[in-house]
Amino acid sequence: MSNASSESNPAAKKINVPWNPWLAVIFAVGVYFASQIIAGTLIALYPLQHHWSETQANDWLNSSVTAQFIYIMVTEALIVGAIYLFLRMYRLGWAAIGLKRPRLDDLLYGFAAVPFYFGFYLASLALATYLFPNLDINQQQELGFNNVHGLWPLAMTFISLVVLPPLVEEIMVRGFLYSSLKKALPTVGAVLVTSGIFAAAHLPEGGAAGPLYIAALDTFVLSLVLVYLREKTGSLWASITLHAIKNGVAFVMLFVLHIV
Repeated sequence: MSNASSESNPAAKKINVPWNPWLAVIFAVGVYFASQIIAGTLIALYPLQHHWSETQANDWLNSSVTAQFIYIMVTEALIVGAIYLFLRMYRLGWAAIGLKRPRLDDLLYGFAAVPFYFGFYLASLALATYLFPNLDINQQQELGFNNVHGLWPLAMTFISLVVLPPLVEEIMVRGFLYSSLKKALPTVGAVLVTSGIFAAAHLPEGGAAGPLYIAALDTFVLSLVLVYLREKTGSLWASITLHAIKNGVAFVMLFVLHIV
């Protein structure tokens, strides 16, 4: 690297993107919902093409690991593509929002933050259950992957939950969204709004049982740590590392050990 001294402390550099920050927030939220609608529409074409009944189509959409995998792949690809085009409009690359060449330090920070995140979450959970005794901490998260059996379905589930979300969500949330909000708000405000939006996006994962407040709490706390890593390293790779480890632990518990 040509400038080792500045690279060693990238957090000292102020994030100052050239676009209107509130326009970027609207863009990010719009892309989030639009990508899901487009991906869902494309997946729904398959049952229509095969002239399945509504019951057959719903069974396939709700139980097929392949359908869920394709849905997530398309959704994530649309999000990344939209952000890339947005950056290109300003003649910028991924480095402008923190997606730089990974360094060993970034990975080490990500691993080192694992016990801190889990400790922070457990403390927050204890406080939340004290303040809100009716909080359902056992409500199940609707991940969309049911009856995962066999190596290939397990591999698709792993990619869908452990590989793609940490990468894409960090690019979108701690990268694009946080960089935009930090231009408009003080750092604390940008951190809280970014984390609040990230948490709110996980509320619907309770499905028919209602908002999944426990997931919102978890992801809010996680986001606070992820933004800290983004600030500390000046890069997204430490955040991606921690996010992937967190999702990986959940994946092993749910789909390998079947203990949750």
